[in-house]
Amino acid sequence: MKYVLLFCGSDADAAAFAALSPDELRARYAQVGAWFQQHHDKIKYSDQLAHPSTATTVRHDRSGNTEPVVTDGPFIEGKEGIGGYASIEVSDLDEALRMARTWPGMGSVEIRPVMTMDQRP
Repeated sequence: MKYVLLFCGSDADAAAFAALSPDELRARYAQVGAWFQQHHDKIKYSDQLAHPSTATTVRHDRSGNTEPVVTDGPFIEGKEGIGGYASIEVSDLDEALRMARTWPGMGSVEIRPVMTMDQRP
C-alpha cells in the first residue's frame, strides 16, 4: 500500500528546533538521516519543505461564482505546519505506523493513504 508521511510541527517545535546549538543540530540531522537510511527500501520519494513564510495560498470560493484568491503566505488553518513528507510503499497501515513511531524529527507524523484510481468516486 502507498502512504504519505507528513512530518508536522507546531510553532513551539519550530522554536525549539531554532534554539538548537550547531552540535545539537548536526546530531538531529544525523538521526533523521539514519532513519531515512534505515527505511530506504520503503521510501519512494521525500523532501523537506521551505519555511511556511514562502508559501502562496490559492483559496477557492465554494460556490464557484468568484475567481480564486491568491495570497502570499501560509493561510491554511491549523496548529501545526508540514515541514516535509515521504512517499512510502509498505504492506499495510501497521508497517507505516511502525515507521512513523520511530521518526526522530520530533513533532508529529500524519499518515495518509494514497488513493488509487479505482478508489476515487
